[in-house]
Amino acid sequence: MHGLGNDFIVLDARTAPLPPLTPAVVRALADRRTGIGCDQLVLLEPDDTHAFRMRIFNRDGSEVGACGNAARAVALLHGAPVTIATGGGPITLTPEAGGAAVDMGTPRFDWAAIPLAYPLDTFAMPVGWDGLAAPMAINVGNPHVVFFVDDAAAVPLATLGPMIEHDPLFPERVNVNVASLAGKDHLRLFVWERGAGLTRACGTGACSSAVAAIRKGLAASPVRVSLPGGDLVITWQEGGSILMHGPAAESFRGQFRWQDYAAPTGAHT
Repeated sequence: MHGLGNDFIVLDARTAPLPPLTPAVVRALADRRTGIGCDQLVLLEPDDTHAFRMRIFNRDGSEVGACGNAARAVALLHGAPVTIATGGGPITLTPEAGGAAVDMGTPRFDWAAIPLAYPLDTFAMPVGWDGLAAPMAINVGNPHVVFFVDDAAAVPLATLGPMIEHDPLFPERVNVNVASLAGKDHLRLFVWERGAGLTRACGTGACSSAVAAIRKGLAASPVRVSLPGGDLVITWQEGGSILMHGPAAESFRGQFRWQDYAAPTGAHT
């Protein structure tokens, strides 16, 4: 499945358990040359307090708490309104024509909730990397920093993204968003995703960037966020939950033999 070209392998273990999903198995499945290929792998499992749980693994094998594009894909797959558990907290999914609306919960701004390695003002952090400076830090189920620049497309994010992601300031690494104003209440956004790199779209990145723009007075809700893969619409009011609207699609269904990926060799190790 995919949301704006941000693509996922979705494994449904809600009614039948799967063998252990190790980081090595995730990397093997996510490999675009020798596996199935994806930006993230999504695992659906039973949950004691919600309809089910959605777990998200980046293609490097690391597990993360939230993924907005994956949430819309899962809403489409489930086919009915539902509240589910994620590592970043419960979210509510509502299928819509061609996609879904997702209540992503309330953003967090405290430095310890991002988390940062030490206390800083997260509204405009007094830090910078090669021309990118003073980002806002936000946690929307996973950590983000948002930079506003004149021309987001001109920023060498493939170079700066990994540098910022792995900076010691971010003990759990961080997603890097570079945004510019594209019109009234309209942002153009590029995202370096923690553990995945440059992707065609990032739902939590769009949420974080829209919230940052609203807090800074650069835009008013709702905000249209244009990513390389297409547009999302983000609604948010101070103190409330983030509501994301956007498309999702199923690409194909298939089968694979678990043992082919459970003991990866060569490029999978």
